[in-house]
Amino acid sequence: MARIAGIDIPKNKRGVIALTYIFGIGNSRAKEVLAKAKVDESIKVQDWTDDQIAAIREQVGNFTIEGELRSEVQINIKRLMDIGCQRGIRHRMGLPLRGQRTKNNSRTRKGKRKTVANKKK
Repeated sequence: MARIAGIDIPKNKRGVIALTYIFGIGNSRAKEVLAKAKVDESIKVQDWTDDQIAAIREQVGNFTIEGELRSEVQINIKRLMDIGCQRGIRHRMGLPLRGQRTKNNSRTRKGKRKTVANKKK
């Protein structure tokens, strides 16, 4: 396994796919990193040379990734909650933020169903 940015990336996958295992690097950014490092996208990680790995590490170092990015995202969410904007209130309540309906769906944000008993007549 190659170790880039503190993450063990799988060696039996293509370079583009393997780099997406790093938090903060998606498909387009992985292609960009490999292009700047002059590494072919179709080569598997196990076939990378030490020079190629060093070049990729250098390119990945230019981005905010992993722990630093996670903390930055958490700080941004906390800021929204502190100023009390619509998105911050939805974060606080654990509801979807981007205008989705909540009557039927949104189970991912709301969690497991909590049954409420009916009033007796």
